[in-house]
Amino acid sequence: MPDSIVFGRILPALGLMMCLSTLYYAWLAYRLALKTGRDDACPLPSGVSVPHTFIVTFVIMLPSAGTTGDAVKGWEAGLVWVFFQSFILMLGGFIAPYVRRITPRAALLGTLAGVSVTFISMRPALEMYMTPHIGLVCLAIILGSWFGGVRYPKGIPAGLVAIAAGMIIAWGSNLFGLGLGGMSLDKVGAAISSFGFSVPVPAISHVFSGFEYLGVILVTAIPFGIYDLVEAMDNVESAEAAGDPYPTTRVLSADGVVSLVGCLMGNPFINAVYIGHPGWKAMGGRIGYSAATGIMVIVLSWFGIIALLLALIPVVAISPILLYIGMLIGAQAFQTTPHRHAPAIVLALTPHLAAWAKTLMDGALTAAGTSAAAIGFDKLGAAGVLYRGLEVMGGGAILTGLVLGAVGVFVIERQFANAAAFAAAGAILSYFGFMHGEAVGVGGGLGVKPSVAFAYAAVAALLLALSRIPLASPAIEPERAEAALAPAE
Repeated sequence: MPDSIVFGRILPALGLMMCLSTLYYAWLAYRLALKTGRDDACPLPSGVSVPHTFIVTFVIMLPSAGTTGDAVKGWEAGLVWVFFQSFILMLGGFIAPYVRRITPRAALLGTLAGVSVTFISMRPALEMYMTPHIGLVCLAIILGSWFGGVRYPKGIPAGLVAIAAGMIIAWGSNLFGLGLGGMSLDKVGAAISSFGFSVPVPAISHVFSGFEYLGVILVTAIPFGIYDLVEAMDNVESAEAAGDPYPTTRVLSADGVVSLVGCLMGNPFINAVYIGHPGWKAMGGRIGYSAATGIMVIVLSWFGIIALLLALIPVVAISPILLYIGMLIGAQAFQTTPHRHAPAIVLALTPHLAAWAKTLMDGALTAAGTSAAAIGFDKLGAAGVLYRGLEVMGGGAILTGLVLGAVGVFVIERQFANAAAFAAAGAILSYFGFMHGEAVGVGGGLGVKPSVAFAYAAVAALLLALSRIPLASPAIEPERAEAALAPAE
């Protein structure tokens, strides 16, 4: 995308959204402090949702821009995605408790782990190995502190140490003509010359221009909106357990409202309450910290400082931080669910692997000026590339992973009727294209994916029949099930 969109439109609107969010949660914490008479109230941490950023960038904006050859069209598609996400957040407080109650945790976290392994973790990992002199050194610095508990001198944060090390290696390599990290004084000069003041400008016309992509957008916007609701409730509960109770409805509504404001001003990324409130509280985070963060984001994004930072800091020095986030999200699915549900989590991962592989393949074919259809699916299949399989399995991967994960959990628990219900839901969602489809619709009256929908219906019927058959052996005890998952000697 041209700098005029990134630095002139997106970042100022994003800064406004994040500032409104952090100030609002600081205000909620202030009201809590007044109500309880305590001075240790910690606001809910919030900001741009990491999983959503990668999904809207690589699944929505990049394909739209690549197909049309117009970066503005990609931006508009992202704006519409957030537009619908915002209303799902505002209205979803009524359905989120129900979705959370009937869906196994392994299914919810498993499909999120799929996003973390593919769209969050893989690109930073690849960038690190493209410039390993910087990437691996920065990764070691971060892992040593955030996983290994190492404290750096004077309590300097590990992320800041990693960035500083990356800058030293990158700029120092220029002395030997190596040019690691692509840093140069010319880029710094260009960033300084473009230094200016950019404020958010309404982008309402661009939002409505992106409605032509509505069918494609709903495939991911609706399931991710549902996940947002569940995640927000989890994080509110986490904060209450740490001693700071906040009203769930207000939190969900606030995320939706500030996301909508940001969207209408040109920001294609959703706002979310972050996990980790107990950690911020334990480190001493209070009301002023949240408010100061919001103001600092405004300064960075409105005064063009981010462009200068990108010219000074090699991106590969930041990549390990994103990889670390992906590692945490992926690991959480296995760490916070019963061990015997691990196979179901792996099942929930698989649609995301297909979606990621298809995204890479489409990008490569587009760069080569061709497409899978032009080459021929049979020819690709003969070369071992099952493009049709990637296309069907990866379509609507968020919901597909959730449904497959839920079916897996209920089968493991021998609750076949519940598994049948989720398979039946998969049949309906596939019929309308929310699962296994490239766009939502009816498909000329026969459904978007009638064959897949029929297959899920058959699975539902089979599982329902199994629920009526007496079990031949007792259910596997949890201890035995976990032992069965252990590797062979």
